[in-house]
Amino acid sequence: MGVEVLDRSRADFEAESNRLSAEIDSFFKRLLEPPGDARDRLYEAMRHASVGGGKRLRPLLTSAAAQLFAIDPDRALRVGAAIEAIHVYSLIHDDLPCMDNDDLRRGKPTVHKAFGDAVAVLAGDSLHALAFEILAHPATHDDPHVRSELVFELARAAGPSGMAGGQMMDLVAEGQELDLPAITRLQQLKTGALIEYAVEAACIMVRLAEHARTPYRGYARNIGLAFQIADDLIDHSGDEAAAGKRTGKDAHAGKATFVSVLGEDRARQQAQVLVEQAVEHLGDHGQEADLLRAIARFAIERDH
Repeated sequence: MGVEVLDRSRADFEAESNRLSAEIDSFFKRLLEPPGDARDRLYEAMRHASVGGGKRLRPLLTSAAAQLFAIDPDRALRVGAAIEAIHVYSLIHDDLPCMDNDDLRRGKPTVHKAFGDAVAVLAGDSLHALAFEILAHPATHDDPHVRSELVFELARAAGPSGMAGGQMMDLVAEGQELDLPAITRLQQLKTGALIEYAVEAACIMVRLAEHARTPYRGYARNIGLAFQIADDLIDHSGDEAAAGKRTGKDAHAGKATFVSVLGEDRARQQAQVLVEQAVEHLGDHGQEADLLRAIARFAIERDH
């Protein structure tokens, strides 16, 4: 692929990413308008966490996958917002003093720093519940069986079989030496499960048969791992201002990462291989998959 084509692809990706981020922000602003009573501070905390900043990778993946199947963009936006709500809830809880005890997230104070621990817990709980409320609403899909599957699969991706389970494995692993298969399994749950769901959701919405979902699952699995390697690299040697969060946390906590096991150069090479494999899974598609291909490249080119 020539430099000119790459530059155009990157520009198209940036434009789509900015457009979707603005739509996600507008969606959360409408949905989280303070009600004018004792709950106002809770709503303000939820807005603080969910509006502005962040990569919006998960809703962007859902939007891009939806383009493959000509799914209504408004429906895809709702599903993407539900996934983002789960992601943001997990960040709020991860940042708490009982977990990672972080002061900065997405370039602004973490929720517990801005609103206190109790409000932060409630804000995370509320965003978790909101995600399933969005998916269960008829505006997300007119088929109740599709909505039910969307809810079921997100619950599985977010719970002990997915993100939360991976987080537990991560906590237990502090100070331990893990090999590459163990780290890969941990990150497939902690980070990868929600990324995989973001693509799977489009397959669910279009009622794609199980056997036909294989290439999209392969794409998402590769992207999830590449994205995590990039995160490890940013934490290892990235710029804190660009990242919008504290770096060097993994080494300080004694956590095994892809970088600590493979070394920086091999980790970068492995991320590149994963991206190439992800793109290969889209071989049956033409231009309609260009955004997914651009997202794959972004996964390892980013600095935040």
